[in-house]
Amino acid sequence: MDQHARLEAEASLADRYAALRAGTERLAEPLSPEDQCVQSMPDASPAKWHRAHTTWFFETFVLKPHVEGYQGFDPDFAFLFNSYYLAAGPRHARPRRGMLTRPATARVTAYRQHVDQAMTALLAGPMSPEIATLVELGLRHEEQHQELLLTDALHLMAQNPLNPAMDPAWREATPPPAMLRWLDGPSGVVAVGHDGEGFAFDNEAPRHRVFLEPFAIADRPVSNAEWMEFVADGGYRTASLWMSEGWAQCEAEGWQAPEHWEPRDGAWLGFTPGGLGTLHPDAPVRHISWYEADAYARWAGCRLPTEQEWEVSSALPGFLAAEGHVWQWTGSAYRPYPGFRPWAGAVGEYNGKFMIGQMVLRGGSRATPPGHSRQTYRNFFPPGARWQFTGLRLAKDVA
Repeated sequence: MDQHARLEAEASLADRYAALRAGTERLAEPLSPEDQCVQSMPDASPAKWHRAHTTWFFETFVLKPHVEGYQGFDPDFAFLFNSYYLAAGPRHARPRRGMLTRPATARVTAYRQHVDQAMTALLAGPMSPEIATLVELGLRHEEQHQELLLTDALHLMAQNPLNPAMDPAWREATPPPAMLRWLDGPSGVVAVGHDGEGFAFDNEAPRHRVFLEPFAIADRPVSNAEWMEFVADGGYRTASLWMSEGWAQCEAEGWQAPEHWEPRDGAWLGFTPGGLGTLHPDAPVRHISWYEADAYARWAGCRLPTEQEWEVSSALPGFLAAEGHVWQWTGSAYRPYPGFRPWAGAVGEYNGKFMIGQMVLRGGSRATPPGHSRQTYRNFFPPGARWQFTGLRLAKDVA
């Protein structure tokens, strides 16, 4: 058990709840009420909405059904801050979340305080395993939204011609070594998926066996400097490198480099939560779509690893998992594992119904809360998504 897992196991649910909720507020603190209201694109959500939705989750799935006499904060919030849970009732349309200038940001803060008070009282006493499981899920759910709050706010700030820093204290993680090495991946019959020890989302199970042909995998993700070579060599102008849908999106949206890259005086700058600055050449490239990652791999004479190859290789000596840098696109479509069963009840809508039209990412990013990810963690986004901290590592077949 690593140090983070040990400390987490020793901490009470009450302590973890308090720390997590305070962490969300610290993320939102640099944002003004105006910042927190705006939705920069349909795939992103306002910071105010993330703060309210994570609160709605605890109120809807823990407090209302399990705490006798709990008084809801505002009956309209059940409609405004539901995301996609059909069993929980109707919801405000996702692309129009930025229209919610009311309730005000201060009222969302009051909502969080109201629910926190009730949750603190609940967590102070004994609780059933069912309630503890729901609270645990709520904590992990809010961790996911902490990352989304940051990346969505970054996308918003990037639309401002003044290039404002959403968090002037932001510091980039130390980049990996510059020299790329190839590791021989495990082949033959291997076991993948969560083993049932500790928390995991339903899409990480059940553990099962797969057969892998011999392959090699890069010890680290692709760097900014390596991506600059792809750009200079016409990677964004060569249709033969791209999947048809990806090339169409590249042309339609005028892609010439990763999201948040800006050319200036013959060099590339990158926009981060700390503002616009020079890209570190050895840092992993990020803010690329699956289409771009796949095109780069083809240009490099390689391919993307499957999610199973990534998972079994992540335990190899020398494998730089790059947690604290970028999520890594894999060549695997997001589909259920053999024997997959969603959770019971409304929370069963959490992952299963999205298992179509998306690609799997593995690892973790600079925006991911510490300890949130695992070797078996399956992140997923549509292949054209670029606003997350997404990069790639290479793999290749071995004869």
